[in-house]
Amino acid sequence: MAFPHLYKQAVIRYIVLMKKVSLTGIKPTGDLHIGNYFGAIKPALELAKEYDARYFIADYHALNTMKNPAELNNTIRQVAACWLASGLDPEKVIFYRQSSIPEVFELTTMLMAFTSKGLMNRAHAYKAAVQENNEKGDDPDAGVNMGLFTYPVLMAADIIIFDSDVVPVGKDQVQHIEMAQDIAQSVNANYGQQVLKIPQAAVQENVAVVPGLDGRKMSKSYGNVIPLFAPEKTLQKTIMRIVTNSQSVEEPKNPDTCQIFQLYKLFSDNKEQDALAVRYRKGGMGWGEAKEELFRAVNRELAPIREKFNAIMADIPSLDKILEKGAERARPIAAATVKRFRKAAGID
Repeated sequence: MAFPHLYKQAVIRYIVLMKKVSLTGIKPTGDLHIGNYFGAIKPALELAKEYDARYFIADYHALNTMKNPAELNNTIRQVAACWLASGLDPEKVIFYRQSSIPEVFELTTMLMAFTSKGLMNRAHAYKAAVQENNEKGDDPDAGVNMGLFTYPVLMAADIIIFDSDVVPVGKDQVQHIEMAQDIAQSVNANYGQQVLKIPQAAVQENVAVVPGLDGRKMSKSYGNVIPLFAPEKTLQKTIMRIVTNSQSVEEPKNPDTCQIFQLYKLFSDNKEQDALAVRYRKGGMGWGEAKEELFRAVNRELAPIREKFNAIMADIPSLDKILEKGAERARPIAAATVKRFRKAAGID
């Protein structure tokens, strides 16, 4: 064969084109913890094995609640660095900032013309805000900005603009995908053709529910988190704060009902889990010793990620360049969708 390298490139491109497209939106949020890591980051990164995966930092969505520019700017980069440190390969997937794709906002404006106010009235976030205001005796729309009210339309644009086949979501987020479907179907019905691809929700049923320091689901709102990038000594001190019962060192303990052991399972293999379970049931091991075992397992996995994260954050220009390159790859795809819509609408 005269040009084997060209043949190889063609085959790779064909395989990529045959893959379905997955899209993951990442809202900038500070103080990432291991609940985020196992509940969102790791499952989302697994998508790259099966799909033509795209990941974006939803910085315009964050603007609804985060008004401090320095805080938002820093949080965007921290989240981007977190995903890169956790294993996201920007050469194999498309990774970009939402704000770097102006076509998203043009598409949002176009989708507004096909979105009923009634549909937005039913959005969970808006309904929750209204209910809270009613309970306080305030005006139903007090504190509700148009960014919050039209949030589902911008999200629909995020999804639709990249011809996404699937969007991995938790059960509480399925409504957003259903709204994107409704809006895209309205467009297609109006023009009598498939102008926009109809996305599907990939509901993540088996995502790990990570217990916090107090046994409840790990959440910043509960103040029970184990930070993902805490220094080693801080990590150890945090783990030693895990709430336990009053069983003595000598008493046998049940690993199946212990949050220390549940956390340990996330960071260890089956052999290690079996060995620690035996020590639990045998007795003679105190809670402090169990926490030390957990710390060693946690630090073993997080230390290299923490080191990589710190290195990325120490070189912000390089991080920004990665996101810029991702946007350069994303924009032609986005532009094609907008062009298709404009042509159907007669404004091309």
